[in-house]
Amino acid sequence: EVHLVESGGGLVQAGGSLRLSCAASGFTFDDYAIAWFRQAPGKEREGVSCMRSSDGSTLYADSVKGRFTMSSDSAKNTVYLQIDSLKPEDTAVYYCAVHRGILLRLWVFMYDYWGQGTQVTVSS
Repeated sequence: EVHLVESGGGLVQAGGSLRLSCAASGFTFDDYAIAWFRQAPGKEREGVSCMRSSDGSTLYADSVKGRFTMSSDSAKNTVYLQIDSLKPEDTAVYYCAVHRGILLRLWVFMYDYWGQGTQVTVSS
């Protein structure tokens, strides 16, 4: 059974940094693409980044390029999202999700398994 657990969220001042973690289990890491999404109150869930574990290729949403960095540690079956220069508009619940395959896209419907999310709140 695929299981994803996010951690690392919290309250931070604008301009600060956070590193989110997503611990994964129940599947072979290299067979899946893994993504980070976020959902702010009253807004639709949006993709921010995804990674193809087999070769480390990444894709970022335009809104986060240059500030968000996704990485992985296959030995720990964990992916990370480093968020720098945080802005109040980054406030959201952040989710990791996986789909079986190699296609890198930030389409919500593509992803089969989701974690429970971790809250990131950025104060101005």
